[in-house]
Amino acid sequence: MIAVGRLFRVRGNRGELNGEVYSSRPGRAEKLGNVVLELPNGRSRPSAVENVWSHDGRLVFKFAGIDTISAAEEWAGADIFVEDSERELPEPGEYSHSDLIGCELWNRGVKAGVVSGIEEFGAGPLLNVILVDGREALVPFTRTHCKEIDVAAKLIRAELPDGLLD
Repeated sequence: MIAVGRLFRVRGNRGELNGEVYSSRPGRAEKLGNVVLELPNGRSRPSAVENVWSHDGRLVFKFAGIDTISAAEEWAGADIFVEDSERELPEPGEYSHSDLIGCELWNRGVKAGVVSGIEEFGAGPLLNVILVDGREALVPFTRTHCKEIDVAAKLIRAELPDGLLD
């Protein structure tokens, strides 16, 4: 199973939830069919996406069997997973979040840490890296800094500015 999105909070009174998909391709959310919703505590449920639409710049999801506010509240914060076979493959030179998460980050030949997530605040993606000493750092995911990306080997070779990981 591959994580393709996340649900945030209840929206409306018919069991709808605001959320996001981890894709920059228009229409990706609308192509979702059968998914699995999984909460951080491990609780999960299969569900069919009944409808997806945009409201005030945010995606709104309606899932089969989640028809009330209280039912939707139970799934706020859940990740949206699909079978690997339903994964939309990135274009050459593009990378999905699931490809990058778990990659070792090596800076100038020394293991710096492991990518635990991707943050996007509008300017460009940042790799959330758990450093070898347990601290966290945000690393710009740019060609300037990330020189070699081998998702098959789960390896990113970087040349980061001095002090970025301090």
